[in-house]
Amino acid sequence: MSVLVLASFPAAAQMKIAVLDYQMALLESDAAKKYSVDAEKKFGTQLQRLRNLEAEAKRLQERMQSEGEKLNQTELEKLELEFRQKAREFQAQSKELNEAKAGSDREMLETLKPRLDQAVEAAIQAGGFDLVLDRSAVVDVKAEYDITRQVIERLNSIR
Repeated sequence: MSVLVLASFPAAAQMKIAVLDYQMALLESDAAKKYSVDAEKKFGTQLQRLRNLEAEAKRLQERMQSEGEKLNQTELEKLELEFRQKAREFQAQSKELNEAKAGSDREMLETLKPRLDQAVEAAIQAGGFDLVLDRSAVVDVKAEYDITRQVIERLNSIR
């Protein structure tokens, strides 16, 4: 077994190996940063509505807890009904927002992925790498072997 390991070591020593944090390259790109700002604008109103619903539901819940013993049964039932309605509305709007955001994220990824793949390929070719490992599969790596910044720069230069 040790002969096998020693026999493969010279071949591995001649290989040019790099490490790439694919997710970081994607998220740190100018396009992804622009998308993040645009998404905040696009979904900001819905997010604010959710926050308002959440605040109203909390206010109702706190009122039920603090004044619950003082209120008559009808008033308490009315508060509970209103709270449940706010909770259902919050859940429905939250689901709608999550689905819309996920769809928008998928669209962004579909348009950006070919450019990212092109930037990765260009960095691999320029560096003459034989093997590129995902950063998450590596315990530690010297900065000189990490091509993530190169990929981000290349991605940012692709139009």
